[in-house]
Amino acid sequence: MIYHDVLCPFCACLCDDIVVEVEDGRIVKVDNACDLGTHKFMSDEKLRSPMRRERGVWREVGMEEAISRTVEILLDADRPLLYGWSSTHVEAQGLGIRIAEVIGGVIDSTTSICHGPSILAIQEVGHPGSTLGQIKNRADLVVYWGCNPIEAHPRHLSRYTTYADGFFLNKAFRERKLIVADTRRTQSARIADEFLLVKHDADYAILGAIRAIVRGQTDMIPPSVGGVPKQQLLRVAEMCKKAKYGVFFFGMGLTQTAGKYKNVRNAIELVIELNRHTKFTLTPMRGHFNVYGFNEVCTWMTGYPYAVDYSRGLAFYNPGETTAVDILARGECDACLVVASDPAAHMPKKAVAHLSTIPVVQIDPQINLTSAFCELLIPVATTGIDAEGSAYRMDGVPLRMKAVLKNVHPTDTDVLGEIYRRIRGAKGCG
Repeated sequence: MIYHDVLCPFCACLCDDIVVEVEDGRIVKVDNACDLGTHKFMSDEKLRSPMRRERGVWREVGMEEAISRTVEILLDADRPLLYGWSSTHVEAQGLGIRIAEVIGGVIDSTTSICHGPSILAIQEVGHPGSTLGQIKNRADLVVYWGCNPIEAHPRHLSRYTTYADGFFLNKAFRERKLIVADTRRTQSARIADEFLLVKHDADYAILGAIRAIVRGQTDMIPPSVGGVPKQQLLRVAEMCKKAKYGVFFFGMGLTQTAGKYKNVRNAIELVIELNRHTKFTLTPMRGHFNVYGFNEVCTWMTGYPYAVDYSRGLAFYNPGETTAVDILARGECDACLVVASDPAAHMPKKAVAHLSTIPVVQIDPQINLTSAFCELLIPVATTGIDAEGSAYRMDGVPLRMKAVLKNVHPTDTDVLGEIYRRIRGAKGCG
């Protein structure tokens, strides 16, 4: 069986032109995907059955025991944390939020350690965004700031920017200009028309200088800002002003360096200023394939995009207090449900150290670093491979992901739905 127009469940590009060949219940060939996407489709390193650790020894258990123990852990906890969510479908994310509400827990996604600052900046000054389709068809100037799409989002340039021919650009590679700003000369920087070699933590100053130039205040700019010569800043500002349609993409090099959300706010205000001269938009380079989806679902259901605390009986949101890393680092959390994530591989040492001392249940198709100190491992189907569901692309466009393999494991929705049903029963919610 050959499946066409399959969505790739790796990154937030959500490439929708993948061709998957299935034979004898296994994926034997993948076309059009990048190496990262192909590896995810072809990987068979999956957990076969639920595992429970008792006195340091792992043993296989049935799904019934695994779900019962999970419910017990969540109900016994005074401050449970539900974390992850960015690599599963929105239907499962909605169930996670409902569970957090019923048990009075905290629910947070990987957003809080990647593009959380982007959302804080957008809440302050808005989001002059657009779809990737508009960018592909119209943009003649592309800026990548603090990101390296060739390695992190390998098909981004060929599908949406530099190498993608659009309705108004028949020879995109020759008609488009590319600006890259980063602290090192990456693969993406090597193909740029202008590369800004930024000193570490100097993003805010450089963006501010370009804003000043765009506003006509050139005389106040010193000979060099953040390691970038004034003449280069002048060239970049002029390129942006002369573009017919420009787009500013940014990654964690902007969100996780000094300035955090203020860096992003400065970038947004630069884009707003450029719109006095031409058409310019801005898009965060989101990572996991449905990290944007969690922010959407969480906002619909709670009024807030991530880091929502239900311990008061209603939704409370205060990044820095209700975010997962902060709760763990302060030692507040006494149980954790990890869904579609690997916090041990990405969180600070202090947060991981506390996570290793409390009961942790992991719902994930595969074993990862976090699995090493979990009490329970519950295997599930992989969204976009053997489970279907909805996801949001990095530009906020919702897409439906199909299953290409027969489901041998329950989906995230199946497991979380049963956990939710039992918790409601135990709480007397009907």
